[in-house]
Amino acid sequence: MWPRPCSLPCQVPPPFCSCLLPLLQFCLDVTFLPRTSVTPVTCAARKGKCKSHTGSGRAGAATCQALAPGPLRGEGEAMSGSLPSLQGCFTFPPPSSFSSSSCVAGKTAQRGPFNSHFCEESKLAGTWQLLDEVPSAMRLSRGLLLLAVALALGGTAAARCPAPCVCDNLRAHVLCLKGNLTAVPGTIPQLTKKLDLRGNSFTVVPVGTFLATPYLTHLDLQRCKVEKLEEGAFRGLGRLVYLNLASNGIALLYQESLDGLSSLQQLILEGNRIEEIQPGAFGHLGSLTVLDLRANALVYLPDMVFQGLQALRWLRLSHNTLHVLGSEAFATLPALRRLSLDHNELQALPGEALARLDAATRLDLGHNPITYVAEEALAMTSLKHLFLDHAALQDVAPDAFTRSPQLRTLDLRENQLRGLPPLAGAGGLAKVSLAGNPLLCSCLLRPFRDWLARARVQVEGSCAAPPALRGRPLDSLRPPEMRCGHPQPPPSPAAPSERPRTAGGRHCPRGCACSPDFRHGSCENRDLREIPRGFPGDTRLLDLRRNAFGTVPPGAFPGLKELASLHLQSCGIRALRPGALRGLESLVYLYLADNLLSTLAAAAFEGVPRLAYLDLDRNAFARLPAGAFVLLPNLISLHLQHNAIGELLEGDLAGAGGLRWLYLAGNAIGHVAPAALAPAAMLEKLHLEGNRLVEVPTAALRGLPALSELKLSRNPIKRVGDGAFLPVASSLQHLYLDNMGLERISPGAFAGLGPKIRSLYLESNKMSNIPDMSNFTGLEILNLRDVPFRCDCQLLPLRRWIEKLNLRVGATCGSPAEARGLKVKLSTTFQTCPGWGRGKAGGGSPDKTKAASKRSKTKRSGKSPARGFKKSRA
Repeated sequence: MWPRPCSLPCQVPPPFCSCLLPLLQFCLDVTFLPRTSVTPVTCAARKGKCKSHTGSGRAGAATCQALAPGPLRGEGEAMSGSLPSLQGCFTFPPPSSFSSSSCVAGKTAQRGPFNSHFCEESKLAGTWQLLDEVPSAMRLSRGLLLLAVALALGGTAAARCPAPCVCDNLRAHVLCLKGNLTAVPGTIPQLTKKLDLRGNSFTVVPVGTFLATPYLTHLDLQRCKVEKLEEGAFRGLGRLVYLNLASNGIALLYQESLDGLSSLQQLILEGNRIEEIQPGAFGHLGSLTVLDLRANALVYLPDMVFQGLQALRWLRLSHNTLHVLGSEAFATLPALRRLSLDHNELQALPGEALARLDAATRLDLGHNPITYVAEEALAMTSLKHLFLDHAALQDVAPDAFTRSPQLRTLDLRENQLRGLPPLAGAGGLAKVSLAGNPLLCSCLLRPFRDWLARARVQVEGSCAAPPALRGRPLDSLRPPEMRCGHPQPPPSPAAPSERPRTAGGRHCPRGCACSPDFRHGSCENRDLREIPRGFPGDTRLLDLRRNAFGTVPPGAFPGLKELASLHLQSCGIRALRPGALRGLESLVYLYLADNLLSTLAAAAFEGVPRLAYLDLDRNAFARLPAGAFVLLPNLISLHLQHNAIGELLEGDLAGAGGLRWLYLAGNAIGHVAPAALAPAAMLEKLHLEGNRLVEVPTAALRGLPALSELKLSRNPIKRVGDGAFLPVASSLQHLYLDNMGLERISPGAFAGLGPKIRSLYLESNKMSNIPDMSNFTGLEILNLRDVPFRCDCQLLPLRRWIEKLNLRVGATCGSPAEARGLKVKLSTTFQTCPGWGRGKAGGGSPDKTKAASKRSKTKRSGKSPARGFKKSRA
């Protein structure tokens, strides 16, 4: 009996038809089938039908047409990755039968007793197979044929893999890791599904960057120094489900930045510099289920900011600096199940905003300076788990959780609670955690203890006083033990007052646009000479960019008590008069970049006590406006980049006690006085790149116990001395010393630094050696590219250490001549060094040798576990 068809994977694209036909002929030759039995097949796209045409000898030609949607490359082009579903039909009739045959997708039709053919949709993993009926004398080795096809497909595809990328064609993955790319390669295979571009240098993602790769489902752009996403940057990625933009420098999300991602399910924006989100930025992400905005610089969430996220289930806002939440900030999240607001600056429970979350079951509010939970403060009908740990709680009202009837667990660990009243309103409560509170187990705590027993609520926590009961678990106490001497209950702090909302009219100044839904007002680029008046009283965002005001007079914004964000960029402003912002008591963001300001008086900020973000980039300041910040107790982020500041003097930052982020890049700073930064004792980020410093300002770093990020890139620092970073060694996590022309790093320069360091940038310098960094065990990024290392025996410790790292560091030899250009890890010049053998696996025990061999194989195969970037707050 003649064999059934030699079934081919139907995902072979048209460009491979010409190269597969000789392979099929070879298959027939080695199975001793007559040459005249080859029947090339045309797979027509119309109605999924396949027509076979009789041919003789080897002169037949095969053509295939894709049935799957989406563009395909032309004849002769290489393809890689996961291919769209195609339908292929190949007929193998016996020599005596040359009748034409046809088939419909998914069905098999036969004409004649022996003529059969195969037509189906398959996945890339489909294999060629000779069925069991093939006589042994005519059977081709499945492995040989599969290998031949793999070589034909893989070799052709590999020709299109852009340097320095690695292309896995079978899984449709492309990896371009830490390749110093400044733009996304234009030759990435069109049918790529997963694209990993971590660790490059893109800065900007332009419009239409990924139009040539429409089949992407996963895109990773972590640590690529991205600062801006142009509107339409991701258009064409309608299949993308996962986008990771963590650990970049993105500061603002525009309304169309994420346009085109209709299928996106996970969006990771952790560890950027996002300070403001424009309402509508997420309007095209209707399929998103997880949004990660941790470790950014958010201070305020306006109303409707998450509009369009109907499917969102988890919103992560931890490790920001959120002070204020609009009452409608979460109004458009009907599917949200979990909200993470821990590690922020919320001073009161944002009850009005949280009441919009009808479906949320878990709320994380730990690590916020909340002192009091008032009556009926939380109205979340589905809430089951509430975390208020590590806050500043001193009291909780008895009916605080009455309007959250489903609440099951309440975490109040590590607060300042001396006691609690019976929480009678929380009828479903099953567990309360009070560990780490200074509980006074006196008669004042008896009602709470009795309520626990009646309601059968499990409790965690122990007594801190009186001394006789110190350390006793609460659930072990008996009422007679809880005595009182002279009871004086601690006064409860007053509940934060709720600001009445003003309805505001719907009028709008002539020539401007006002949005009642978003509470926005805009007069952008209207060539106005005076600041218009008459905006609705409930306006939250006012955009007056690109006008010609020249001066902002006193009382310029009357009746805008709810205004939170004011944009005055590029307005030719030379003076901000005293009292100019008076009455803007809710103002959080003030943008004054790209103006002509050269000085500021403290009185200019009168009446804006909540101001947290001040942008003064690209003005004409020759020095910091000393004393200007004394009326801004809540100032967190100060931008003074690209001015003409020549030095930082003592007193320049007076009054900025709450400052967390100070951006001074692109000035002319040549000196930082020892006490210049002292008022900003809570400083976490200090950016001094692109200035004229000739040494590390070690003395000025004293008194900054929370500093976690220091950027000194592009300063003419030629030498780093011993103990240069010792004042911040206990907190520093990210250190930038790149592109400085650095010639020498002293052996003790990194003294005190150790496991806390997460990233170290030393690329593009001139030193030939670096000090011992073996105690940097927490490193996740180490960049040593473009450093001319002298690969001699003095560098052997560094070479051994680099070999142990599970990181790409890019270290290459600059000398001697025979090693120039080689990677430090691959240079053979070290083999003549004393002790070389002790560092090799062969010099150790057999067990160690095997272990080293396994590690080496793991690295070569690319299966080493990925080490994610984890941002932590000081």
